[in-house]
Formats: sequence, structure tokens, C-alpha cells
Amino acid sequence: MQWTSILAIYFLFLVFSAFLLLPFGVKTHDEVGVEKIPGQADSAPVDFRPGRLMLRAMIIAAVLTTAYVLNYINGWIVPQDLIFFGPDAR
Repeated sequence: MQWTSILAIYFLFLVFSAFLLLPFGVKTHDEVGVEKIPGQADSAPVDFRPGRLMLRAMIIAAVLTTAYVLNYINGWIVPQDLIFFGPDAR
């Protein structure tokens, strides 16, 4: 596997992880008891920390990319293992 492929897979896992982590740990103004700005959405976070979010997403993406590359090298799960129905069903 080329390093550019690994980098692309890492980037895909990074974006997926970041979107997956967005709703976790977010508190709204109503939950904290802070006054809202007029016209502000009720679901707007009080303190959004994109740096912390990206750090967590980068760690998760690194773990998932490592697992993917190791599976690619060792062949633990191959496409034939994912056929559940059809003539080759086990």
C-alpha cells in the first residue's frame, strides 16, 4: 500500500471522526445558565473548542487507520468474509 493511500484513508477517517464527535460534550446556554444573545439558536454551544475536537478526532483516525493498514497487510478480514448471502454463503 502506498503512503498516499494511507494518508487518504487517514483523512477520510479524520473527517468521519470529527463529524461523529461534534455532538458529544457540548452544552447549550440553557444547560449552563448563561444568557443568550438575541437571535441566537437555542442549540448553539456555550464554549466550542475545535482544537480539542480535532485532537480527539486525530487520535481516533490514527487508531482506525492503523487497524485498517494492519488488516490490509495481514488479511484478517477479506472481501469473501463479508458475503453473507448468495452462492458462496457459508
